[in-house]
Amino acid sequence: MKGNYHQYYVYILSNKKNGTLYIGMTNDLERRIFEHKKKLVEGFTKTYSLDKLIYFEHYHYVNDAIKREKQLKNWNRQWKIDLIEKENTDWNDLSSDWKY
Repeated sequence: MKGNYHQYYVYILSNKKNGTLYIGMTNDLERRIFEHKKKLVEGFTKTYSLDKLIYFEHYHYVNDAIKREKQLKNWNRQWKIDLIEKENTDWNDLSSDWKY
């Protein structure tokens, strides 16, 4: 995954299909998801056990990722659900086979 350019990710977590949603941004998706799964991140995701990666997008520039994160956070819930289900109908955990 690493190259001569930067990588940034906007991601959506949930706890179950049609459950609570959390939108975040990171420059290391695997590390960040590990932190969520191990409950190392204090706050909303820990409180609601949001540790299933159900959607993510990849960006080369941090400003693009920040802009997209803010955009998604302002969307209504149904738009977010439609975005998720366009690629992940069953809300499967996209990180379920990652090695930690």
